[in-house]
Amino acid sequence: QKRRSSQSRAIRPSIVISTGIKQRTSSNPPVPLTQRPLLPSGLLAALTAMSTATGAAASNSLSPTTSRRSSPSSRILTTPRGSLSCRLLSSSPSQSPLVPVSAMASPGAAGEAASRKKLLIFDAEKDLAASLAEHAAGLSEKFAAERSAFTVVLSGGSLIKALRKLAEPPYLEAVDWSRWHVFWADERVVPKDHADSNYKLAMDEFLSKVPVPANQVYAMNDALSVEGAADDYENCLKQLIKNGVIAVSPVTGFPKFDLMLLGMGPDGHIASLFPGHPIVNENQKLVTCVKDSPKPPPERITFTFPVINSSAHIALMVTGAGKAGAVHKALSGNESSSDLLPVEMVEPQDGEMTWFTDKPAMSMLSRI
Repeated sequence: QKRRSSQSRAIRPSIVISTGIKQRTSSNPPVPLTQRPLLPSGLLAALTAMSTATGAAASNSLSPTTSRRSSPSSRILTTPRGSLSCRLLSSSPSQSPLVPVSAMASPGAAGEAASRKKLLIFDAEKDLAASLAEHAAGLSEKFAAERSAFTVVLSGGSLIKALRKLAEPPYLEAVDWSRWHVFWADERVVPKDHADSNYKLAMDEFLSKVPVPANQVYAMNDALSVEGAADDYENCLKQLIKNGVIAVSPVTGFPKFDLMLLGMGPDGHIASLFPGHPIVNENQKLVTCVKDSPKPPPERITFTFPVINSSAHIALMVTGAGKAGAVHKALSGNESSSDLLPVEMVEPQDGEMTWFTDKPAMSMLSRI
C-alpha cells in the first residue's frame, strides 16, 4: 500500500492567489448528455488577494513503495507508433472493478458548484515541474483509491516536458500507473509518427518512460478523415462512460475527466480552440474537428468547452514572456463577453482549476 511521506517537502511557489469564481453566462449553454441521443462558463474578476505561499503548493509527494513491482528497465511502455487507435478498456481479472459513477456522486453534488481557481507563480521551471508532478501524483492516488481509475487528458507543447518529473523517483515507483487512462484534449490529423503529432510528442517525452498499460492510452485514429477521427474519438469516450472508466458530471451531464492538463498559446488558444473560431461556441458535441486552423497543421480534432469545463481538476500551464499579453487579458478583469480569448472561457463548472505560471508570463500584471 502506498502512503504519503510525512517528511516529504512540497515545492512552494513564490506567489499563490486563491479566489472564488465569477461565473460567466453564455448565449450557448452546454446541452447535457442526458438530453442528447446515445448517452445515459475571465478567470479572476480582479486580483483581490495576494499572499506568500505558506503551505504546500500541491498534494504532498508520494513516498516510494516498499516493494518494487519490477525493475525500471522492464517497465518501459513500448507502443506501436503506426497502429494504435482509440482503444477501449478490456476487462482483466487482475484488476479490481471500477466503481460505478453513480456510486461516487454525493446527494448534494449537483448543487455544489463551488469551483475554485488558484494561481501559482514559480521562479524556476524546475520548481513548476516538481509541483505539477506532485499535483498529478496526488490526484492519481485519490482517484485510483476512489474508483480504481484515473483519467488524464494531455495536450501538446511544453506541457509534456513539464511532466518529466513523474517519470522519475519517487513517482515512477509510487504512482499506480495501471490505473491511468490517457487521452488527448486535441490532436493534429497527421500520422502518429509525424513530427506534428501530439501523440508522438507525449510518447517520446513521457509515456514511453512510465508503465501505463498500452490499451489504456487512447489515441486518435490517424487512418480516418478529420470528421471521421472526431466522430470516432467521441464514440470512444461515450463507450468508456458506459464502461465506467470516465465519470459524468452531475452538474453538466458531460464527461468529467479527473485531470485535464492544458497549455496556452501566445494568442490565448487552448487545445485546438482558437480565438474567433466558430467551434469555440460548440455546446453539444464532445469532440469536434477543425479544418482551417490558423496554426499549422490545418486539420485537427479537439475537445469542446463543455467537456473541458466539466473536468474535476484543470491544470493550466502558462510560462514565458510570449504569453504575457494573453495572461494580462485573461487576469486583468477587463474582459468583455464579446471578445473573450479561449483561455478566458475555461470555467470549471464542477471542479477546480490551477494555473501553473512563471514571472515572465505574469510580467504585464502590475499587481503581481
